[in-house]
Amino acid sequence: MAGNSQRRGAVRRSGSKKGMQVGTGGQRRKSLEGKGPTPKASERPNHKAYKPQSEQKRPAKPQRKKTSSTEVVAGRNSVLEALRSQLPVTTMYVAHRIDSDDRVKEALQVAVAAGTPILEASRQELDRLTDGAVHQGIAIQVPPYQYAHPKDFIDSSLPGVPLVVALDSITDPRNLGAIVRSTAAFGGHGVVVPQRRSAGMTASAWKTSAGAAARLPVAQAANLTRALEDYRKAGFFVVGLDMDGDVELPGLELATSPLVVVVGSEGKGLSRLVRETCDQIVSVPMSSAVESLNAGIATSVALYEIARLRHAEG
Repeated sequence: MAGNSQRRGAVRRSGSKKGMQVGTGGQRRKSLEGKGPTPKASERPNHKAYKPQSEQKRPAKPQRKKTSSTEVVAGRNSVLEALRSQLPVTTMYVAHRIDSDDRVKEALQVAVAAGTPILEASRQELDRLTDGAVHQGIAIQVPPYQYAHPKDFIDSSLPGVPLVVALDSITDPRNLGAIVRSTAAFGGHGVVVPQRRSAGMTASAWKTSAGAAARLPVAQAANLTRALEDYRKAGFFVVGLDMDGDVELPGLELATSPLVVVVGSEGKGLSRLVRETCDQIVSVPMSSAVESLNAGIATSVALYEIARLRHAEG
């Protein structure tokens, strides 16, 4: 018994002399001092969210700016019609050993006369270039259209009384092409289209214009309503075409003044803000059996009547 008590005393004396031993709670508290906050999951090698420092510090890739892409017209009839309408062409592509007919021969002649580069291409290359369209061994590349600015038509040096056509929500490029053609035919100075939710001067619009797009500028407005307000400040009158107009076209007294004719879409007509900006809303008289006219046809009728009234006044 005495021996046991001595051993117990030895343990107590050992604890009092040497302090806490390795593996005790006090030693663990000391070992945690100075470690700082717990690292993020992405910084712990054993965590699934861990990323090496090389990936964490890697700079983000710069975003590429969107640029206007070129347009490709494919097929013998389409290419020939585009060339006949004086569509600007960057390059013509012709398949190796193409089975040439009158359309191909004429297209090549027009391209050579215009100084257009002509490149031979394999069928596979043409398939890729035309995105799988039926190209019949021939295609042309068209550069992006160079739009004018709406204020370009506010110019005292323009011949005659200024006449501008503005389009409100016309989304069919063929309608745009037809309106460009009518505007040029009846003495207009230009066409204005909105930058958004509107048809642009694509190859289809250019072809429908039958060459008029090569002579008549088309401007693009970031905000159509603001552009119309600018025209009014410059001394123009703004009239909108609509089937429920305040004035019928034959009685348009503003025809001989500097004028902007606004044409709305066939389905929705003029938008509210554009309608509120107009000085007058003009309608084309027609039979009650017909609900409305195509936008291109309505514009042609209106421009013809304006030209007639101006001629009568002059």
